[in-house]
Amino acid sequence: MAEVTVGIDIGTTSVKAVAADGDGTVVARARIPHKLLVPAPDRMEHDANQAWRLGPGKALKALGSAIEPLAASVVAMVPSITAVDRRGIPRTPGLLYGDARGGGADAGEMAGFLRWTAAEAPDAHGYWPAQAVANAALGGEAVIDASAAGSSAPVFSMDLWGWDPAFGIDLERFPRVAGMGEAVGTVAGTGTILDAGGVDAVGEQLVAGADNDGDVLVMCGTTLIVWVVAPEWNEVDGLVTVPHMGASGKQFIGGPSNAGGLFLNWATGLVGKTTKPPAHASRVPVWAPYPRGERSLLADPHRRAELHGLDLTVDAAGFRRSAFEASGFVTRRIIERSGVTPRRIVATGGGVRVPEWTQALADATGLPVDVVAVPEGAALGAAWMARMAAGLESSMGDAARWARVGQRVEPDPRWRAACDDRYGRFLEIAS
Repeated sequence: MAEVTVGIDIGTTSVKAVAADGDGTVVARARIPHKLLVPAPDRMEHDANQAWRLGPGKALKALGSAIEPLAASVVAMVPSITAVDRRGIPRTPGLLYGDARGGGADAGEMAGFLRWTAAEAPDAHGYWPAQAVANAALGGEAVIDASAAGSSAPVFSMDLWGWDPAFGIDLERFPRVAGMGEAVGTVAGTGTILDAGGVDAVGEQLVAGADNDGDVLVMCGTTLIVWVVAPEWNEVDGLVTVPHMGASGKQFIGGPSNAGGLFLNWATGLVGKTTKPPAHASRVPVWAPYPRGERSLLADPHRRAELHGLDLTVDAAGFRRSAFEASGFVTRRIIERSGVTPRRIVATGGGVRVPEWTQALADATGLPVDVVAVPEGAALGAAWMARMAAGLESSMGDAARWARVGQRVEPDPRWRAACDDRYGRFLEIAS
């Protein structure tokens, strides 16, 4: 296992770790759960000490003593921030994307997060995102990569390419910024090279294989993230356009939605699990899937969920199906708004283990869904970043060789007409 590297993903509800060999074969995996704290309807946070500081080390250890990785890399959701003391121990809640204390994505969530955190802990040693907390715990230095720093705009100024002094914070309180795939030290007590880390979504992109025009990368996590591969730069109101990190010259158009696992777990939990399919394709209500607002296209944190079309013929199975369809309808709307003609969905993330979700994606969009073979895509992508830091690879784009499809899910023709009808109603009630 001389060339085994480890990728660690700090997610919304757990820290995942995978150890992969040079061919991208996962030789060990681990998952350390942590709590998602929702102290109010518009707030979402972590115990940053448990999730960001201790979780990655526990996940690395849980891979087993037989794993002696050459290098490791930590990716995490963005934006995030906590105040830390001189030992790097968090002293305030770990604020997460979508929390109202950020003031909304349009204003730059990190600016709101920083103001709130600095007011709570004005004498803090530092104000660090999750990646910096993890890297300091593992290797002794608070450092993040350029992609994580860029997601912290406007606190991180793209014009200055550095932390902006206009916020009145001593710049030494922010973490050092390094390059993607850059070695920044070693894991304490080992010879394992530590990479600067990055953004979880970038890790997913690298190894998903959604690299051709019309491919749609759907990340089925706590947050639903939809990226449509486009041949050229095109800015769409309500969506984000970013360079494709794994395919030169390509762009991604899309963004995040709250109609992911957080919504699905809540909605399906209202009726409990059932293994029965809905009795009839037409006996399914329609959700406006926004119990905590919506991000892409609507950018409205104050929206709340609504359920339409309930009648006495709707059973528990129909109720469950309606939640998964809502996630599919949000995906379809983002695809349509992108202006790109889609050819297939590439689904990744822990949610691909739920057949109801992938089938609903296919039925709601009318597209085949290629499900990745390794659901922990962000962690697998991080393992590739670790290879870069170790000098085993020279290009992020080469990570495409690790992309593998586990199965293909085709749209069920028996559901298409009913889904199209419900999608029309979804556009009326959820726009």
